[in-house]
Amino acid sequence: MNVRQMWAAKLAGKAVPAASVAPSAAVRVPFAGQVLGVDPSLRGTGLALIEFAPGRQPVLLRCRTVKVPAKRPMAFALAEIHRAITEFLDAAAVRHVALEQTIYVQNFQTAQILGAARGAAIAAAALRDLPVFEYAPLRVKQAVVGAGRASKEQMARTVMSLLGHGRPLASDEADAAGVALCHAFTWRE
Repeated sequence: MNVRQMWAAKLAGKAVPAASVAPSAAVRVPFAGQVLGVDPSLRGTGLALIEFAPGRQPVLLRCRTVKVPAKRPMAFALAEIHRAITEFLDAAAVRHVALEQTIYVQNFQTAQILGAARGAAIAAAALRDLPVFEYAPLRVKQAVVGAGRASKEQMARTVMSLLGHGRPLASDEADAAGVALCHAFTWRE
């Protein structure tokens, strides 16, 4: 019986066989260390550095939005993204880098631009031999809010409450923090 069939049986009030859990899957080791969350965009890349320790609320150490004016060329914007991520990585003991994957875009040129921004971010981490993990926006929302169709406002409120953060985060920074939280919440050793 697969999971969908078990839920259907449970909702219908039928008996559900006990799930067998592998011994290694029963014990989940919580993520510990620093994660740099990145919400890539050519003109407004969000960065959020979060520290995770077992038994403690996640702590937002630093966040930033890399803003690049539209009048500046693409090469300049990519260099700024790379520079900003490099600064974050040089100033902290980052264990993992988590990025939001590109969402479906209808415009080919937009997809290329987003891909270039992601490439600049990934290159900065790869040059330091740091593992890079990518998460779809739907998965980030499911892991952080509990609903894959959550609004940006719901996401930002949940991120701030999980971090115990008083001031509202900029949209790109909240998204980057959400990616970092998703990574820590779903990561398996």
